[in-house]
Parts: sequence; C-alpha cells; structure tokens
Amino acid sequence: EAEDRTLLLIALRRIVQARGGFAKVAKAAGIERESLHRALSARGNPRLSTLVPVLQAVGLRLTVEAA
Repeated sequence: EAEDRTLLLIALRRIVQARGGFAKVAKAAGIERESLHRALSARGNPRLSTLVPVLQAVGLRLTVEAA
C-alpha cells in the first residue's frame, strides 16, 4: 500500500513537470506551489481536496470503480 502511494506520487510529480511545472500547475489548481511540492513529495500524503484540483489542472480525472 505504501509502495502504491509512492508510485502514484512519483507519477503525479512527473506529470506536473511535463505539464508546465509546479508553479504553473499550482496556480491552475488554486493552491500554493510549496503546498503542491509537499503534497507530492516522497513523504507526501495529499488530501483528496488537493488531488482533485491538481488532476484537473493537468487534464486528468480521478475515478472509482468496483473491484
């Protein structure tokens, strides 16, 4: 579970960098750049209220489906 979270955060960091960088994505998501860095850091534990706007800012959507 912790490994899955780490892989997700690494992937999101790379997507953010590819979509213009932390400053641009943070501005589009309506959060501070430093907060985005913290949320997506190796020790990050982002809230859903942070993830959803960030995902929207990079053109992604979070979905949940039955297992």
